[in-house]
Amino acid sequence: MAFLVHDARHLERPARRLGDRAVRGTKRLWRVDLLQALAVASVAVAIALFLADGGASRFGDPGAALTSLGIIAGLAATDLVLVMLVLAARVPFIERAVGHDAAMALHGRLGKPVLYLLIAHGLLLVAGYTVADGVDVVSEVVSIWNLPDLPLAMLGFTLFVTVVVTSLVAVRRRLRYEVWQLVHLLSYAAVLAALPHQFSVGGLFAEGGWQRWYWLALVVASFTAIALYRFVMPIVVSLRHRLVVESVAPVGGGVAGDGVFSITMRGRRLETLAAAGGQFFIWRFLAAGQWWQAHPYSLSAVPRGDRLRITVRALGDGSASLAGVAPGTRVALEGPYGIFSEAARTRDRITLVGAGIGVTPIRSLLEHATFRPGEATVVLRTTGVDQGWLLDEVAALCRARGATLLTVPGARGRGWLPDSAERQGLDLAALVPAVRDSDLYVCGPRGWAEHLIAEARAAGLSPEQIHHERFDW
Repeated sequence: MAFLVHDARHLERPARRLGDRAVRGTKRLWRVDLLQALAVASVAVAIALFLADGGASRFGDPGAALTSLGIIAGLAATDLVLVMLVLAARVPFIERAVGHDAAMALHGRLGKPVLYLLIAHGLLLVAGYTVADGVDVVSEVVSIWNLPDLPLAMLGFTLFVTVVVTSLVAVRRRLRYEVWQLVHLLSYAAVLAALPHQFSVGGLFAEGGWQRWYWLALVVASFTAIALYRFVMPIVVSLRHRLVVESVAPVGGGVAGDGVFSITMRGRRLETLAAAGGQFFIWRFLAAGQWWQAHPYSLSAVPRGDRLRITVRALGDGSASLAGVAPGTRVALEGPYGIFSEAARTRDRITLVGAGIGVTPIRSLLEHATFRPGEATVVLRTTGVDQGWLLDEVAALCRARGATLLTVPGARGRGWLPDSAERQGLDLAALVPAVRDSDLYVCGPRGWAEHLIAEARAAGLSPEQIHHERFDW
């Protein structure tokens, strides 16, 4: 196995060093800790609302104890659903602190616990009422069903179950992205359907006390964030920048017919997008049959003047159809999103590793990142010695900016490198000796990236040094 080293010793544009990256990274991590603390505190406050309203004194009786546990489970579940909605609302403070991928990963992980809490809520309430009333379970269920707004609450539960089931990996892979996204809109309806029974059943929120207004404020704030950042702001941004497709061109460097192409768009006031290299937008091409499709693609070049560019690989019907988008087609956009960018930097050295179409954010980040000569290394796994999408552009940037480019040709083996490279004893630390003192950016297929990240952790890199752009949804 051989790998090519493109060493750039002569620079055309030296980069300016930013301030203390460790301090900036620490501040971002403090924001992450703050967000985590707020999420935990919101659940604690929800439970405290009930306990402070006399709930703490209701555990002496078996029936009342079961009922109280059911109420606590329902409060915690509802609060966590609101947390999930805010995580998916693309609030800028959250996006800049944890990044879109991490926020959505936590959003997904909360789904099952919330479902279990909702099931516990129902079962514990039925058990508690049954014990307290001294009747059989069937009679109690019929009685509970006749309570105000209970049918609506059951509708909300059914909708939430649908959302959770479609989020399971085995199910999600069978759905188009747009169908999955549409189903997830049901989570809004689930919350709204379940809300009335919280105010009409029981005494905690039924009266006009501060608990009722606190709970209403949480719901209103959550839906306001969703309305503002998921719907209003994308419309405003799209109207402000008026993007249109300028050209669609195939990208060379790979295998013939591999379906990789770049879409260059033209707009106005693109500098106000504040888009950084490595970030992504959600694009909608407003043409017949395509306007309803949302495409999350990274920038493959930093916006300059009135133009920006993405590079797409046709991996399905939706992405393949973009190759036929006509020049002049209007484009709606949401973003920028993600912290696969300078925002996540903690070190002066930087190592960028990409595979396949993962080269696109690597290329734009290389263009935008600030570093001095010799502080940046780019490692690309390519199909051949001189084959790779955007390889010529990456090599030119490395020469101009004083970065070292390593191209590792060949199909991936058991790890992230080809088998021939592993037989020679090559690994990340051997390829990039200074990687332990670098920020490591990784973008490529999920299995490949997981192997690389595991190797980086074994080599001594801390979690805050490793930045990974998820490559699927």
